[in-house]
Amino acid sequence: MTDDAAAPGFGVYVHWPYCGRICPYCDFNVHRDRRPGEAARLAQAILQDLARRREVTGPRRLTSIFFGGGTPSLMDPEAVGAVIAACRTLWDADPDLEVSLEANPTDAEAGRFAGLAEAGVNRLSLGLQSLEDEALVQLGRNHDAAAGRRATQTALKVFSRVSIDLIYARPDQTPQAWAAELDAAVALGTGHVSPYQLTIEPGTAFERAVRRGRLRPPADPQAADLWGVTQDRLSAAGFEAYEVSNHARSPADRSRHNLTYWRGGDWLGVGPGAHGRLTLDGVRTGQACAARPADYIAAADRGEGAGEIEVLSPRDAAVERVLSGLRLAEGVDFGALDALGLSAGHAEVRELASQGLLAEDPRRLRVTDDGRRLLDAVLERLLAR
Repeated sequence: MTDDAAAPGFGVYVHWPYCGRICPYCDFNVHRDRRPGEAARLAQAILQDLARRREVTGPRRLTSIFFGGGTPSLMDPEAVGAVIAACRTLWDADPDLEVSLEANPTDAEAGRFAGLAEAGVNRLSLGLQSLEDEALVQLGRNHDAAAGRRATQTALKVFSRVSIDLIYARPDQTPQAWAAELDAAVALGTGHVSPYQLTIEPGTAFERAVRRGRLRPPADPQAADLWGVTQDRLSAAGFEAYEVSNHARSPADRSRHNLTYWRGGDWLGVGPGAHGRLTLDGVRTGQACAARPADYIAAADRGEGAGEIEVLSPRDAAVERVLSGLRLAEGVDFGALDALGLSAGHAEVRELASQGLLAEDPRRLRVTDDGRRLLDAVLERLLAR
């Protein structure tokens, strides 16, 4: 296990819920900004919440801040800067503090990149989703492929680190077309690519379209072929698949904030619908903020922004470690899984290893390349008890 893996870090996740358009595949906590003055009140509520939560966390070494959403690139850069400054004041910030922000590649948002960088953002996660105009229309995006390319080039000039998101396993997508799209994405020159397989989530517009027969995602064998193309193409281009859906040119290009999640680290969640995990006096706790912006603002005014608090049992905490940690190529230390009775000598672990789905590793539970391809099935077998 590397020193990096031994110290997963402490992060702050900031959820900015507003979107100009809600995508038909999205099941995140997103809202239209339709109440005058609400966004400004929300920014203030987040600052209030952060200050109160410092009393709970105590002193920590802050390694990352992540602005997600929603569309946090629509946030006033001054408000972004105020949140970053507050975090740096409340906790001891790492000299190499990672500050990530999600953005859409519209021309209007790209025009804000310089202001966001000046506010303290040093890593941009850009939601290209596709480099094909027809696919972007199908995905309900409000930009075209040319805008995506322009935004990426602008981002590379402004931010020290840039990641791009892509969606594959789209209706009628062929392996040949996806390979060409991946090559075009690599040619943009970013250090990180996050290709996500399209998932039809309950309650979304896409889910309703599937039920009505208007949308036909690829069957499992075709989706598996596209997954294989993803791994092969990005690996050939020099990207390491350090996580199931995340590929980096080098360790320095990895998302440190997301690694905190996957490695079982601690993080605060602030903003409507944000979730967090903290280890307090050796006990793993979870928290979930009120989902509606107005409710979160009211809760922050009452000093209750943290929302619902849950104490996780040792077993539940270990289950989370398996679910998140096996997404990583490095896996999970068996010492973190005592509550599940999992070890290198466990019968199911040995059986999965004999099938080539788990690595023969006496210290860590790790999936092989074949195991990653069948990760859901591996997890189901490990956690069946």
